[in-house]
Amino acid sequence: MGSKNQSSVSKFLLLGLPIRPGQQRGFFTLFLGMYLTTVLGNLLIILLIKLDSCLHTPMYFFLSHLAFSDISLSSVTVPKMLTNMQTWQQSISYVGCIAQVYFFIFFVCIDNLLLAVMAYDRYVAICHPLHYTTIMREGLCVLLVAGSWILSCGSALLHTLLLVRLSFCVNNTISHFFCDLTAVLKLSCSDISLNELVIFTEGGLFSFLPLCIILGSYVRIGSIILRVPSTKGLYKAFSTCGSHLFVVFLYYGTLVGVYFFSSSWGSKDIIASVMYTVVTPMLNPFIYSLRNRDIKQALEMCFSTVSVQSGAQ
Repeated sequence: MGSKNQSSVSKFLLLGLPIRPGQQRGFFTLFLGMYLTTVLGNLLIILLIKLDSCLHTPMYFFLSHLAFSDISLSSVTVPKMLTNMQTWQQSISYVGCIAQVYFFIFFVCIDNLLLAVMAYDRYVAICHPLHYTTIMREGLCVLLVAGSWILSCGSALLHTLLLVRLSFCVNNTISHFFCDLTAVLKLSCSDISLNELVIFTEGGLFSFLPLCIILGSYVRIGSIILRVPSTKGLYKAFSTCGSHLFVVFLYYGTLVGVYFFSSSWGSKDIIASVMYTVVTPMLNPFIYSLRNRDIKQALEMCFSTVSVQSGAQ
């Protein structure tokens, strides 16, 4: 009976964003611009890191993977949302929904782990500067990134396998603009206690643990700086950690703000999802380019090279 119920579900209906029909065109233009900015901005960061040998360091190696993850995270949800807003067809196939669940969890986990890895890198750079190149050697950097990808893949795969075993009721309307795991589980007629247990357990592993690593790294950095307070030390620490710390604050701070200060409980998940799938990935390239001297120098050099080549032609 369960197999029959599950096989009968060929598609789901996405309610989309809680906006009025007359506002669809304006929001479509807004989100399209934000998505294109996200893709182009993060691709530029990746290209600069690839082309400029001065940026071939652990910090920028991690940043390039974070930029790729941001592009991918936005691409999992935003194009489908834009298509639905433009065509007024809110449906998504069963297979497409399952795929969206998998890749969304995959890239969210990667983002969390990479932010923790980057915090550890900044901790080593400030607290152990003389041993930085020895500790953050190429092999360890590759291992940390590869481990982040493998763990994220395993987490997403586990959630997906537990999801596909479920059967679904007649109601196939998802109160979201994409196939969020918790929203999809609400439509199931099966026992979802195991799914909820895994969400709670892995939520702690892939959200709380990285946040603890980030906070622990910056507490240690702060204690080292305050031990010998100086203007030069503070400036060095801020220039080294400023961009990453701002991204962490933007990523976690917006989520805290949405869930603790939003008055509408029904829209909390949607607002939070928009923040970390649309807004944060779009702002990351600006944060790292505007507050990072190395990125700005690489960008200026790239523009100078293009201008010289154009003049020569």
